Amino acid sequence: MSNEVRELAVVYKIDDNEVKLTPKIVQEYIVGSDSKITLPEFKFFTELCKVRKLNPFLKEAYLIKYGNQPAQIVVGKDAILKRAIKNPAFNGREQGIIVKNKNGIEERKGTFRLKDEELVGAWAKVYRKDWQYPVYITVSFDEVAQKKSNGELNINWATKSATMVEKVALVRALREAFVEDLGGMIDEDEAWTENAPRVSGSPVMSQPDAFEEPIEAEISLDEVV
Repeated sequence: MSNEVRELAVVYKIDDNEVKLTPKIVQEYIVGSDSKITLPEFKFFTELCKVRKLNPFLKEAYLIKYGNQPAQIVVGKDAILKRAIKNPAFNGREQGIIVKNKNGIEERKGTFRLKDEELVGAWAKVYRKDWQYPVYITVSFDEVAQKKSNGELNINWATKSATMVEKVALVRALREAFVEDLGGMIDEDEAWTENAPRVSGSPVMSQPDAFEEPIEAEISLDEVV
């Protein structure tokens, strides 16, 4: 990464806190791997963080990079939910799982189920004050469950399957209901692949301040080539 690129900085405020992102900071503290991000990937990530008021140092957004594969930009579920709730039109939510038992298919609030009930999916409703009907989303467990290359469920989906599938349904419903605030914000559980494991267990980091002062530069997606 050239010295010219390292001098770029995106600076924005979230409430009273200033967030400063440079290619060096993003590479070393957000990506945290030997896979080098490109300038367009830096631009897309920082522009999303700036426009959506995301603080990557509080695990609200991640930039995941493996080898020469395109980087993935994902957002934490709590960050998505918080932005939906702060919208003046937000009017509540409901969510739960879909199970198959001796009585057939049943939609249920929450994630409780018995051992002899098969988990087949999840549902979510999000209400807006300015809409007559809620956004209603259902997802199939087999369609969204994340598996390893050998076909087995990954650890989170194997041990917390009801919680995970309910979360996917809720995030999709929130995004459809508040696309003006949540457009482009993909949850980590929607973006997961075998080569890009979940990152929610990563520790919270404070923003570093030990770098040389960069030259501040306004960055627009129109500049991406």
